[in-house]
Amino acid sequence: MRGMRVNVVSDVHGNAEDLATAGEGADALLCLGDLVLFLDYADHSRGIFPDLFGVENAHRIVELRTARRFEEARVLGRRLWAELGADRTEVIESAVRRQYAELFAAFPTPTYATYGNVDIPRLWPEFARPGTTVLDGQRAEIGGRVFGFVGGGLTTPMRTPYEISDEEYAAKVEALGEVDVLCSHIPPDVPELTYDTVARRFERGSRALLEAIHRVRPRYALFGHVHQPLARRMRIGATECVNVGHFASTGRPWSLEW
Repeated sequence: MRGMRVNVVSDVHGNAEDLATAGEGADALLCLGDLVLFLDYADHSRGIFPDLFGVENAHRIVELRTARRFEEARVLGRRLWAELGADRTEVIESAVRRQYAELFAAFPTPTYATYGNVDIPRLWPEFARPGTTVLDGQRAEIGGRVFGFVGGGLTTPMRTPYEISDEEYAAKVEALGEVDVLCSHIPPDVPELTYDTVARRFERGSRALLEAIHRVRPRYALFGHVHQPLARRMRIGATECVNVGHFASTGRPWSLEW
């Protein structure tokens, strides 16, 4: 008898073309967030920011953020928005809606999705069609296994749209209870899993996720967020922890079979 297979993607960042085929050969697609492309750190000509303010300003803001000069980056951003003379929220949401329309249309049926830190959760109900199930602090049974989903990220100086407190994040993890597969956007708080070798910095991982791995002992913990991790895969006790990859650049899902 044929077993089950799910394909998993994270950090889609506008790659609708490859997303349209990401579910091929699988019984379901899991998406672990970050659909929006605000600024591509590898190609500064791509994303909402360069579309609005040009590539040179994109170069500059990436340079400042990479150097962790966040306050200077915010000053530059405020100046650019003031010069644009438009409502920031309206402009960004209009651009995000255009991306979401294309990306959600590319999701196969069934898709199970949670939010990334750059996503805007309140806009998702406008675009999630029948066949796409959005979960955050919730569980779904797929092929006899229980999958738990935790969306968003923790607060950082970057101030991305869906960052929440450690306490709120921990409450969502706790609400999952016993699961076979723990799915999140950010990784557990383990240095090898949170360090980005290209950006040369630690991203924020979740202590609550790590504690749940020790307590619940799921078979897998799946996540993304760190685009070029020091370790893409490692075992913590009984749990195989897997960074499913930077889908925006690879265009390839990670597959889980049983």
